[in-house]
Amino acid sequence: MQVADLVARYPRLYHMAERDAWPSIRDRGLFSTIAVLDMFHINGAQRTALNSDHRPGKVTVGTGPGQVVLRDQKPMETSRLATALLNGVTPRDWYETINSKVFFWVQEERLHGLLNARPYRMLEHDVLVINTASFVAAHENQIWLCHMNSGNTFPVPHKRDLTAFKRIAHYPTKSSGAPAKEVVELVVDYQVLDIAQHVIEVRRMCATEVLGIIPLN
Repeated sequence: MQVADLVARYPRLYHMAERDAWPSIRDRGLFSTIAVLDMFHINGAQRTALNSDHRPGKVTVGTGPGQVVLRDQKPMETSRLATALLNGVTPRDWYETINSKVFFWVQEERLHGLLNARPYRMLEHDVLVINTASFVAAHENQIWLCHMNSGNTFPVPHKRDLTAFKRIAHYPTKSSGAPAKEVVELVVDYQVLDIAQHVIEVRRMCATEVLGIIPLN
């Protein structure tokens, strides 16, 4: 896929964060699970549990104003995930892959689907709206595209392996340049320290309702 086609088709990216997370994200950036564990020097059994095993609920890492909340992985229960994986990929492999990346939706309706999912629809979130053009220009070499919701196994555990993630240039397209399958996720390796430079709006949302717009500064 050509970068220009990606940007034209998906001009905005969306990231769902915890309520009141924006000031910390603005100042420090967005981190994958493994980047958070590195930042707080989490090792041993706790590191294995948070990076390599199923995370059924949110986990707070650190204390005080610098703490980070790792989101749950409710839709990725191990036995369901195991039935979806192909080519020798284990649930541990998949969790570690997911936990090494920062995730963005490329379509607003996918964001709304997550916001309105049963575990989250009564909660408030800070939703980041990001300029795709500037973001991709800054991070092209760290970006992967995925044709599915890689962290979900409901209602059907769709088949997957690690080739579900493809670099932009390797994402399959039709002769027109349109994607052979719509992109669902844009993901970035490890961390995005400069995310504030690409955010154009932060919305406080509950389910699909916008409760207000949060100042960027």
